[in-house]
This record gives sequence, C-alpha cells and structure tokens, in this order.
Amino acid sequence: MTVRHVVSWKLASDDAGERRAQAEEVARRLNALRGVVPQLQSITAGANMAYPGANWDVTLVADFASIEDLEKYQVHPAHEEVVAYVRSVVASRVAVDFVL
Repeated sequence: MTVRHVVSWKLASDDAGERRAQAEEVARRLNALRGVVPQLQSITAGANMAYPGANWDVTLVADFASIEDLEKYQVHPAHEEVVAYVRSVVASRVAVDFVL
C-alpha cells in the first residue's frame, strides 16, 4: 500500500511578488526533506506557475508506505521546522490522503 499525501496552501501576502517568493521558499524547504525524513518514499513540492488568481500558491505531493509512516513524518523535527515557516506565511490549507 502507498499513501499519497497532497497538500496545497494559499499564502497570506497581498503582494504577488512576495507571495511568489514565499511559495518558492515553502517548496524549497519541503523538497529539502528528501533524504532527511526516512519515512518519505518520495516528495515533490512546487510553487504555482499559472493562473495565480484562481490556483493555490504551492502544493506538496508525498508518498508513504503507510498512515503510520505519514504520522511519523508529521512529527519529525525537520518537518516541524518547515511547518513553522509555512504557518508564518499561510492563509489557508487543504489536504487529501489516499491510497494508490
């Protein structure tokens, strides 16, 4: 079983340039978790590049062997450090977890 974890964020800044820079920083920090959090089978994060008025600003797609591995990832110190930054710039979050 593979659990796919998908999260998208709308960032809080009203300034398009600042929001773009923050989205790129969120993606950079998330992608840096590759090889750091052992439970991650794969991780890809990216800043939105089209339709900024309609689309969310940044999205994460990560795969785990189980819900238990997803839960370990969520409390891993490196992930919690990224979460602290994300919370400082985010306005809203949406997520879905499903089995591949």
